[in-house]
Formats: sequence, structure tokens, C-alpha cells
Amino acid sequence: MPAAMLPYACVLVLLGAHTAETVAGRGHLPWEPRCQQPLPDGAHVTTLLPPRLDGPWVSTGCEVRPGPEFLTRSYTFHPNRLFHAYQFYYEDPSCQKPAHSLLMKGKVRLRRASWVTRGATEADYHLHKVGIVFHSRGALLAVAERLGLSRASQDCARRLPPAGAWLPGAVYELLGAQAEQDCAAALGFTMHELSLVRVQRHLQPQPRAPSRLVEELYLGDIHTDPAERRHYRPTGYQRPLQSALHHSHPCLVCGLVSHADEHHPPVLPPPVALALRLQGRWVSSGCEARPAVLFLTRLFTFHGHNRSWEGHYHHFSDPACQQPTFTVYATGRYTNGTPSAKVRGGTELVFEVTRAHVTPMDQVTTAMLNFSKPGSCGGPGAWSMGTERDVTATNGCMPLGIRLPHVEYELFKMEQDPRGQSLLFIGQRPTDGSSPDTPEKRPTSFQAPLVLCDEMAQDFPILLPHRPLLGKPPSGGGPRPPVAPLPFLLLVLGLAFLGWL
Repeated sequence: MPAAMLPYACVLVLLGAHTAETVAGRGHLPWEPRCQQPLPDGAHVTTLLPPRLDGPWVSTGCEVRPGPEFLTRSYTFHPNRLFHAYQFYYEDPSCQKPAHSLLMKGKVRLRRASWVTRGATEADYHLHKVGIVFHSRGALLAVAERLGLSRASQDCARRLPPAGAWLPGAVYELLGAQAEQDCAAALGFTMHELSLVRVQRHLQPQPRAPSRLVEELYLGDIHTDPAERRHYRPTGYQRPLQSALHHSHPCLVCGLVSHADEHHPPVLPPPVALALRLQGRWVSSGCEARPAVLFLTRLFTFHGHNRSWEGHYHHFSDPACQQPTFTVYATGRYTNGTPSAKVRGGTELVFEVTRAHVTPMDQVTTAMLNFSKPGSCGGPGAWSMGTERDVTATNGCMPLGIRLPHVEYELFKMEQDPRGQSLLFIGQRPTDGSSPDTPEKRPTSFQAPLVLCDEMAQDFPILLPHRPLLGKPPSGGGPRPPVAPLPFLLLVLGLAFLGWL
């Protein structure tokens, strides 16, 4: 599609935190007024430093981890640093057919503010006990088969009962005083997510009622390669838990999960089935964190009549998305979708990235681009802060890891939240920063959802042509070009490798 027909960027603004971290103003970034922040005008997001973990925290929906694995979580932290936690695993992506439940007891100790992931707190944890309860003979056989695959874990497989002797509700110890070896580790289980912690608060407006306090607990991300999970230390986050006492409303799932235990796993209500209809504009619902110190917001526009797409990826150096570093605008085409055989309810598509524009938004990025090899990022001429340049003719921008043209194998799904809002889930990026450029690397889990911003503004203005960002950068990232790690110094300076989607 010609550049003259492409729309402006639309960026949401998270108003900054106030406690020990930051205080941000109430102003908006100078983008289009109707598609800039799903959170209500004036809503504050507050980050608690140090985080306060005490109390119960629960999933707000059926979660999908790479594999795929389908689960819900319920974690309770006590003032004496002890915790007990449940992870409920399911056979289906709607979390309606429980397979097995894990119960964990241990201790967690908050340490210090993370020097890698701004806004997060590092923590140490120790597991005292891990038990497993099977909810079907099939689930028992599946776990026993996994344990029997390696010689080291065959002893663990023999500790499980034969399928004919399975007792519903019986707890089998994987780690603890009675376990001769760590059979939880043999299953590939870790709680490394507890090593990175962030707690946020915001007020959710209620019709004809006072605003409702919502508390969210962000724990470390799960590596997309199961073989790496035992060694990986998180630098990003997974889908947040919410306080069982202070959660969004309505949230039927919150109540079901908070009242569940290993003998009574929650069975979630059937989701509202939505066919994949991409046409429209979709925006981030908050400032998004990615592994390797990356913070961004995303806007996608999908045109159904010719299956073309546009993406705006706004990168920042801070977890409140107030300090922009650079913006990338990319365009291309996508194929018709086919149902996923691996992730039921998901749709597989192939995306082509054909054009890209880059806008440096701070002095560090501008200087880095100006010192790059001539012809490696845009045509001749110096880069200037706040000025957009087309990098298609140079086959992308190597200093930022952008290579063109490019093809990605993607996974999409749509859902409707309890308030009737349409959500778009796009495949999770590989933790190692690579690109899903082959069918074998297609994602099996999802990122944080995007919100259909056309629904948020019934009187949305006619789309304006895309044009370079002008003026001084503000004071305060679907398909995308591939990414490559930048040198460590640039990571420290806030130019982490791109994780666009």
C-alpha cells in the first residue's frame, strides 16, 4: 500500500508511578486523540517499590504457556515470607478439563531493585515441597511418560502409582522430606518466575460508583524453549496475576480460582467464541515489557479487503513508557488463516514485512544511527532526532536488527473480555530474540492482548495519511522486522534488541 495511504501512529500513555519509583504527569502524547489510551483519561498506574506481596493472587483467565500448556494459578504470600501456591493444568485451551494440579510451599525473599529490568525487584526463593494431584488416569500416564523419557528420571516415574491404582485426590510428592530426589526438576518444573517481581495498582472506574482499586502482580517470564527453563533467569514478565481482594470487575474467574485447591481445581466458564476478524485498529492496553530490557507500545492496522497490515512500534527506556528511544513503522501483507493443530482456538497465518521506517526519539539512538556503517540503515544523509526515514532501500536497518524483506509464521486468536471488549492475542516472541521465520518456530503461546480501539471510539476520525513524526520528541512495538541483539553498552543505554510484536 502506498505510504500516502498509511495512518498516523496512535500511542497509549501510561501515566507514571508514584511511591518509591516515579511520578508522571497527566498530559497526553501528541498523537491522534481517540486511539491513544485504553485506560480511562486520568487513570494512574502506580508501581510499588519495594513490592508488597502479602495476600492471595489469582489468574484472571486461562493462561497459555509455550508448549502449549494451559493453566491457572493461585499464589498466596504470607508476612513471614512463606508462600503456598497452586498451578492447575488442563487438557484444553479453555481450562475446562483439569489434568493435574501442582501445590508448592516455600519461602521467598525480596532482594534489590533489578539493574537489568527497570521497575522490577529481584528475589530469591526456596521450595520446601512440591506435590502433584492427578485428575484423570490419562494425566497420570502423560506425566509418567515424560518422566520415563530419561534414565535420570525413571526412578521418579516408578514412584508414581500404576494407572490401575490411581486414587483421585491423592497427593504424590515430587519434592520434599519424603522424596529421595527432586522429581519436580525431572519434570522440568521451576518457580524461577519468583526471581523477578513487580506490583502495580490502578483505579478502575465504575459506572455510578466509586472507582475500584486493582492490584496486579507481574512475575518473571517463562522461556519459550522448555529445555532452557531450568537455567533461564527472567528479564521480562508473563501475564499478571491480580489480587483476589482487589481485582478488576467483573471477574468470575478470579472467584473460581481463589476458592480452588488441589482437590477442587477451578473449571472456567466457556469463553465467548470469536472468529478471527482482524480488520480494524488494535492498540496495547498498557506499557509492555519484553525480555532483554525492552519496553514498548504497539498499534496495528489490518485491512481485510487486500490483507495488508501496518504496525507502529514505540520503544521506550523506562517501564512507564514515558522516555521514548525510537519508533518503527512497518507494512506488509498476510495470508488467509488456517486453524492451528497445536493450539486449539488459535489461527496460523504467515506475515510478510516489506517496508519499514525508523524515527530516533532520543540522542543516544540518533548518535548510534549516525555512527553506523554507511548504507546499513537508510540512504545518505545524517539522522536527526524526531525525524522519520525510510530504510526499505537499504534492506532494513542493521544497527537495529531490521532485515527486509522478511517472512514470519504467526499464531493469532481473538477473545472477548468480561466487559465485552474485543482482544487480539498475537504469538509470543522467542525468548532468545530470534524470529519465527520457519514453520517449526511458529509460536505456541501468546503475548499480552491488544485492544480493538475502533470500539473504544465510536466517532473515530477518518484515517489520515502516514507522515514522519515532527517536532521535539515527547518528554516522557504482530508481525515485525526480525531482531538481533545490540552490544551490551547499548543495552545499558536503553537500546535493547527489538522484540516488536
